[in-house]
Amino acid sequence: MASLVPQAHLQQFKAPRQAGSWQRQAARRAAAPAPCRRLPPLRAAQQQQWQAPPGLSILPWTGDAEQTAALEALKQRIAASLYPDAASDEGTLRWFLQDRKMNVEEAEEKLLKMLRWRREFGADSIEWTDVAKEAATGKAYLHSQTDISARPVIIVRAAKHLTGSSDLQDSQRLCVHLMDLAVERLEAAGEAAGPGGPPPPQTVLGIFDLRGFTSANADWGFVRFLVDIFFLYYPKRLSQVLFVEAPWVFKPGWEIVKPWLKKYAALVRFVSADEVRREFFTPDTVPEDFGGQGFPPKGKGK
Repeated sequence: MASLVPQAHLQQFKAPRQAGSWQRQAARRAAAPAPCRRLPPLRAAQQQQWQAPPGLSILPWTGDAEQTAALEALKQRIAASLYPDAASDEGTLRWFLQDRKMNVEEAEEKLLKMLRWRREFGADSIEWTDVAKEAATGKAYLHSQTDISARPVIIVRAAKHLTGSSDLQDSQRLCVHLMDLAVERLEAAGEAAGPGGPPPPQTVLGIFDLRGFTSANADWGFVRFLVDIFFLYYPKRLSQVLFVEAPWVFKPGWEIVKPWLKKYAALVRFVSADEVRREFFTPDTVPEDFGGQGFPPKGKGK
């Protein structure tokens, strides 16, 4: 049976994975990054920075004395924990400190929960063979291009996810794999950023394509998993969520999900396919799913 996913999307999964988030950085410096994880040069139109709603923005990392002291304190705590290797992953330690407004105790607590979850879930050992079947359904993929704010983009085609048609854990593994790939792209962009240029992206855009959504696609158990991992284990990494062409049958489910999100519901925006392609992409970067009448095809209309 032919794959429902374009080969450009499948290729991202076939790139070899590294063992753990703190080990991936060292491995990337030792070898050239896989082509699917290399971010394209930013155009002027792509250097916009999306601004999070008040109260949901991430604290900037300035490297001042207070932040440096907090980082060193967190390093020492993690080095003495059950996950000492994580102490060398400064990028992750900094992110959890930024998420917790430099509160070392809170950052430690949240980081340890994340590390425990990754070990129990087996997140660092997920390989292509573990997600190939789910990826072939076309239900979700990491877009090869960034949006106009330079964010990696995860696209979920909700109509291709049928409740009960596959093992829930298979869908969960695909989700984690995609998010890890997106975070790796962010890390690579941060390492490649030069002085004086635009700040590197730090967050991911999530697009849920709800065209064709029916009650058969309403897997609220999986949605609950998504909410938990995005806000507990990848805190503030998902900076904006677009619900595209939501049909009426989706609205009752949204009333269930919205309280789960709490204040993060402010990150959700209901949009049309036309708004996605015109507001978030250029003709060269728009996903094939959102090309349409009245929008210049790639390479034209510049």
